[in-house]
Amino acid sequence: MNIERIQAALRDAGIDSWLFYDHHGRDPLAYRILGLDADAHVTRRWFYRVPASGEPQKLVHRIESMRLDALPGSKKEYSTWQELDGSLAALLEGAKTIAMQYSPDNAIPAVGMVDAGTVEAVRRLGKEVVSSADLVSQFEAVLSATQIDSHFVAQRKVDAVLAAAWQELGARVRGNGTDEFAMVEFISEGFRREGLVWEHGPNVSCGANSADSHYEPTAGSSRRIRSGDFVLIDLWAKLPDPGAVYYDITWTGVVDREPTDRERTIFDTVRAARDAAIARVQHAFAAGEPIRGCDADDAAREVIRAAGYAEWFPHRTGHNIGVEIHGAGAHLDNLETHDVRRILPHTCFSVEPGIYFAGEFGVRSEVNMITWPGRAEVTGRAQTELVRI
Repeated sequence: MNIERIQAALRDAGIDSWLFYDHHGRDPLAYRILGLDADAHVTRRWFYRVPASGEPQKLVHRIESMRLDALPGSKKEYSTWQELDGSLAALLEGAKTIAMQYSPDNAIPAVGMVDAGTVEAVRRLGKEVVSSADLVSQFEAVLSATQIDSHFVAQRKVDAVLAAAWQELGARVRGNGTDEFAMVEFISEGFRREGLVWEHGPNVSCGANSADSHYEPTAGSSRRIRSGDFVLIDLWAKLPDPGAVYYDITWTGVVDREPTDRERTIFDTVRAARDAAIARVQHAFAAGEPIRGCDADDAAREVIRAAGYAEWFPHRTGHNIGVEIHGAGAHLDNLETHDVRRILPHTCFSVEPGIYFAGEFGVRSEVNMITWPGRAEVTGRAQTELVRI
């Protein structure tokens, strides 16, 4: 944790203080940003105020008085709720605007970690509570050079595993046969050989299952993959190193045949939507213009809307990527949420529009992007046509 960096960010944002708060490990963002042990046994409320200038202050329960000792600043203890009320007022004395892990109307749930009652308590002290969403992005989503390098290493390994999976899928269909879960196991074994780690998944879905954007095959409910099937593969992994960043992609293809005209039309529409979002981000960074997550979502969604498929695109265009597959930075979203967080330099995110017809098939085309001052790039291969397996 770097107090000076936090204070500089507060001054740039025109915010008096950032108030971190937790009870029973409810706010993992606070632990990561402050560098605290996320596995610590926390049974009492603690507060940590970082002012834009001056010394930070701690407020802890006497039973857990050591909880914030790893952090700089003065410390005050409480036992009773009356002491807590008075001590919180003293802790925030002189501050007018207080950033907290709060999102108005819960518009960005990934940041809404503080309970409503605690926000009410701070407001009753005459303070203006503002969202820490953009601050969180700076300290959670902005990647170091080492982290960016780890993403590119994962990209090369995952791309190789995917290429092998398409080949293996074709060989098995034309040989002794295979199913979705068997291919999931093949990909997982490929990840292990490459020294990668991952959460859940990966996902291999064929036919109507590809129209379920969060489908997960299991050994007991796996569909057989046959000649003529439509197949979607979604896979994500990262290096096992601390701070390593995920790579997350989705490709689609057909087995032992040419795509139908309808499949080509849907893929081409999804690809155009993906490329529109990419272009919108790249233009903004090249021009030095700010761009929000919702703006990139609008670019992709407009393409699909103009083609007449808006109702079959039921999810956001993309998500932030970091040490977690769904990171804490700006998502490309103006559907599920109105994400007004800025896409910052040195951040990573997916671009993955999709069109899904229940009971038939679904197409999603997913790439990852990384941004730098003045430019933004796709980090791996971008699918340009349906794979012929």
